[in-house]
Amino acid sequence: MDHYKVGVVQSTPVFFDLPASLQKIEAIIAQQAAAGVKLLLFPESYLPGYPRGFDFGAVIGQRLPAGRAAWLAFWENSVPVPGTITQQLATWAKNYELFLVMGVTERDELNGSLYCTLLYFDPVQGLIGKHRKLKATGTERLVWAEGNAEDLQVFPTELGRLGGLICWENLMPLARMALYQQGIQVYLAPTADARPTWIPILQHIAQEGRCYVLGANQYFRRTDYPAPWRELVQLDHEDLCRGGSAIISPLGEIIAGPLWDAEGVLTADLSLDEVVKSRLDFAPAGHYHRPDLFEFRVKT
Repeated sequence: MDHYKVGVVQSTPVFFDLPASLQKIEAIIAQQAAAGVKLLLFPESYLPGYPRGFDFGAVIGQRLPAGRAAWLAFWENSVPVPGTITQQLATWAKNYELFLVMGVTERDELNGSLYCTLLYFDPVQGLIGKHRKLKATGTERLVWAEGNAEDLQVFPTELGRLGGLICWENLMPLARMALYQQGIQVYLAPTADARPTWIPILQHIAQEGRCYVLGANQYFRRTDYPAPWRELVQLDHEDLCRGGSAIISPLGEIIAGPLWDAEGVLTADLSLDEVVKSRLDFAPAGHYHRPDLFEFRVKT
């Protein structure tokens, strides 16, 4: 399928309430499928929500009981992979006949850790793979463990070669190169960075990778947290995340968005022919690469 419609979701999850968030997800999927969308991207950790402003009662040398209670609630609302929630998402991808890419906090029941994970659902095959964030940023390291190179992959699909990185992983040049070497055509970049400076980063990646870039973020206000947890948020402003989702062409041009200060879904028609045409003068892992000068290897 060389030409198709994509959708980038900017939405507010129902924090600490997985069933309600899943209802909202299905409603969005149904609406976008009816509009002809064939690839739908949700933000980073949409399930159960990005824990912006939480410190989980932890400082160097001390962890407080209230913080451990908040961690328990976050753990219980996170997503085992595979599990009943991923089965439900796979069913929706099949029933609505679209590729679904979902940001979750993954719960590893065996090792007791959480991961910031991107899940890929094929409408025929179901869950075809995942990517765990390689490096949590700043105090995210309190919440999420690190992924590894086995998850650093691009998926060949009928919509082209899909892959991506999560939030500030996109600032890691070697991680990007690992995707370029796999011939990525549609690059997915869910994030929690809502600063205007994030948009030029997406434009740079599109130009550097000669690929479409889809950036999805949540829209979140302090009052969207349930009342018991709102008091634990260490931020005093109302708009915790303004969004800034966008869709970028292989030449770095903004073709949808950015969307600020509201929920919504950005859509655009993609043509894989445009990816090929963009590589006339630049191909980062091809004719603009100098393997005689530089050596690159991913440790799997």
